[in-house]
Amino acid sequence: MEGCVARCYFESYFFWYRSGDTIVSWPHKCSGSCWLCARSKLGRAVCERSSGMSSATETLCGQAFGAKQYHMMGIFLQRSWLVDLATLTILLPLFFLGTSIFKLLGEEKSIAESAGYISLWFIPFCYALVFSLTIQMYLQAQQKNLIIAYLSILQFVVHIPLSWAFVYLLEWGVAGAMAALNISAWLVVVGEFIYVFGGWCPDSWTGFSLAALKDIPPVVKLSISSGLMVCLEMWYYAILVLVAGYMKNAEVAISAFSVCLNINGWEFMVCLGLLGAACVRVANELGRGDSKAVKFAIKVLLSTSVLIGLLCWIICVVFGNKIGYLFSSDEEVVKTVADLSLLLAFSMLFNSIYPVFSGVAVGAGLQATVAIVNVVCFYLIGLPIGLVLAYVTHLQVKGLWIGMLCGVIFETLVLSFLMWRTNWDEEVLKASARLKRWYLKSPEEAGQKSDQA
Repeated sequence: MEGCVARCYFESYFFWYRSGDTIVSWPHKCSGSCWLCARSKLGRAVCERSSGMSSATETLCGQAFGAKQYHMMGIFLQRSWLVDLATLTILLPLFFLGTSIFKLLGEEKSIAESAGYISLWFIPFCYALVFSLTIQMYLQAQQKNLIIAYLSILQFVVHIPLSWAFVYLLEWGVAGAMAALNISAWLVVVGEFIYVFGGWCPDSWTGFSLAALKDIPPVVKLSISSGLMVCLEMWYYAILVLVAGYMKNAEVAISAFSVCLNINGWEFMVCLGLLGAACVRVANELGRGDSKAVKFAIKVLLSTSVLIGLLCWIICVVFGNKIGYLFSSDEEVVKTVADLSLLLAFSMLFNSIYPVFSGVAVGAGLQATVAIVNVVCFYLIGLPIGLVLAYVTHLQVKGLWIGMLCGVIFETLVLSFLMWRTNWDEEVLKASARLKRWYLKSPEEAGQKSDQA
């Protein structure tokens, strides 16, 4: 009994230690109606696309660390940079055509122009995310979490006064807010470069290598699966916001919907940290070859996430009628948010569970499976239900949210079943085979072979 308690304590400590830096590094910033809408559709899109593709780094580096192939972690990081930078560059035209795309989709002129303008400012931010997210996952995989938390705190400390100076003192408005965001984002990247290149990762970073150009196709495949896994979820929420734009009194509908999404996002940031911890823990243990440790870690983390979900559910139910005032003084928006508060509470409950399973899937390299589940649950179940309830039964925004909740519930149930049926002994063998297939000798091993020759 004491041994079990000790293991639970160790796992809990490990998870919170691993997840703390991720929670700190993903603060949500919110403001008023049109800006909030544009931030929801474009900022969230950029962040989650980069996060999705970068999760391939978590899988590869986590398993390499568990297998003690430390030098391969630096090579995997460089391969991720190549793949993610190439993908982002291919997507650049979408940023320049943002206004036209939103107008083509029938959005109101003010919303389309705001979204298109802000999308241009997200270009440098998106390039910063490619480096910051991949390096963050690279560092997490080798248990170097404190530096990530320190840099995130530094980013926050710099971002607040910069935003105040640019927006209020210099009166640059949205341009000032985005300029502050870009400066603080690149500050983190510079700090991470100094830490990695400066010798604080001696085992895993041995310098730039041409070996990073080898075995690119498998990394591309895994990165695309990772990106689809996250982006399919992100596009689902973006589509719902777009649909809300066609309703009566669209600005109120979009604002209320975006407010609820951001409240939901606060809890999701905590769960995103647990997702990262689950990914690293599972990847490390698979690389180490310990399937029993994987199963135990999943149980402890799932229990933790459910408790978080229940706490958020209680808070949302108790303060649901007032929570809208955190974002808006518009009584119509606040009233609509209050009307959605019970649905929001249940969304937060289920949103605390399925990210854990997603993290487990990322750690095991099962991103493609989760992507398929996302398509079925979100697009074939949740979205149709939401559209029918919103327009056929005239439930408007509430109907959309009910549909979204149905998608999340089905997602949680399906992923729970898949994780229960997964043979973790087989996953250990798959991870071992993957690492052996992509293994390259370290400089020390190559030097020893030359000396022997």
